[in-house]
Amino acid sequence: MSWKNFLLSFTFFKQVAIALLIVATSLFLFMYWISFTTNHGQEITVPDLSKLTLEQAEDKLDDLDLDYELLDTVDYNSEFPKLSIVNQDPRPGAKVKENRVIYVKINASGYSKVRLPDLVQKTYRQAVPTLTALGLEVGDTTYVPNLAKDMVLEMKMNGTPVRPGQQVMKMTKIDLVLGDGKVGFEEEELEDTPQTDSIVEDK
Repeated sequence: MSWKNFLLSFTFFKQVAIALLIVATSLFLFMYWISFTTNHGQEITVPDLSKLTLEQAEDKLDDLDLDYELLDTVDYNSEFPKLSIVNQDPRPGAKVKENRVIYVKINASGYSKVRLPDLVQKTYRQAVPTLTALGLEVGDTTYVPNLAKDMVLEMKMNGTPVRPGQQVMKMTKIDLVLGDGKVGFEEEELEDTPQTDSIVEDK
């Protein structure tokens, strides 16, 4: 039988049909396997872990076949309980697959300490952003007679003078003593000044 006759024969078309059927069946089984191993269509909603301890979060994630990994401890935030979760990725409500790892950050156990900057001879406008950048707060401001207006002359904490370099807790209020831009003069009574009586000469 010639090739031309074979290509036009029933046997050739039968073999082609069988080959196509095998390929289609293989593709179907492969796609089914992929769907099964990746849990296609089975998505899990990420829960909100905010303000939970790691133990509470672990229990909650175990029930959903999810896992977690601690990334870091962030600066203390008074709006969250100590050592509770303050941040997570993926965010709450996101759709993920089974066994997905949720990355979390927890709140510190308390405020950390910072060193007081040297604000003496600095202006009030310079002092405020410096304190804020370190996580400190500006407390009361008092003015005393001094030629330099709004210049920091002294730093205090709870009424007690503090010095540059001293360690204090973040969020501490630092009181500032400032110059009022005026020089104070007090009238002093002249004491121990010899008094002379006018002598009237009789003429």
